[in-house]
Amino acid sequence: MPAAPTPPQNQQQDENPKRILGIIPNFESKDDIPQNRVAMTPREKYALAYHQTVDISAHFGDAFQAMLQQASDAQPHYGQGWGAYAQRFGATEADQATSAFFIYGFLPHILKEDPRYFRKRNGSTWSRLRYSATRTFITRTDAGNSTFNTPQVAGLLLQQGISTTYYPERDRSADHVFQNWGINLAYTCAYNVLKEFYPDLLRIVFHRGQHSQSAPPDTVPLGTNQ
Repeated sequence: MPAAPTPPQNQQQDENPKRILGIIPNFESKDDIPQNRVAMTPREKYALAYHQTVDISAHFGDAFQAMLQQASDAQPHYGQGWGAYAQRFGATEADQATSAFFIYGFLPHILKEDPRYFRKRNGSTWSRLRYSATRTFITRTDAGNSTFNTPQVAGLLLQQGISTTYYPERDRSADHVFQNWGINLAYTCAYNVLKEFYPDLLRIVFHRGQHSQSAPPDTVPLGTNQ
């Protein structure tokens, strides 16, 4: 009976968990290793958008965000109380669905861009901080080249524009749209930094990934965004 094939010696293991802290969706994060550089199909892009919307961790995140908004009295025209919280939660769920559709599905599909976040993994802490923060504005095409991250930047703006149909009427202004757009872009930068370093934190705290093999020293990653 023939022996089962063994993986190549330079095959690397992707370190990214599907959820950060067991709650925050992290389906789009991939290590920048050869097996992850294959372009996504349109079906896979829409599937990613779907999971970003319906996964139970996304609902927990929306509930927590609505709680923070309630505590800080964000969108004060909602008021306070359980009814106001339900409205905030519903609005957050709608924000999640529309932004996921544009950022991970529709715009990457028509623009032929890759909606995933590829971890730099190696290099100095500063270089990785700079890389992760700038991925808000730089992404890859399906061919592996660097390009402006239109799905992220324009997708968030489209989502904010659509949100004016369900937020309180007094919050439906251009000022609110662009203010929230800027806040969400800043949040995305911070979230990318978290995604970049979270597997390192797991490895330090729980000693994960100690047996994963590293690439040969003379291997230069293809399509790496600098």
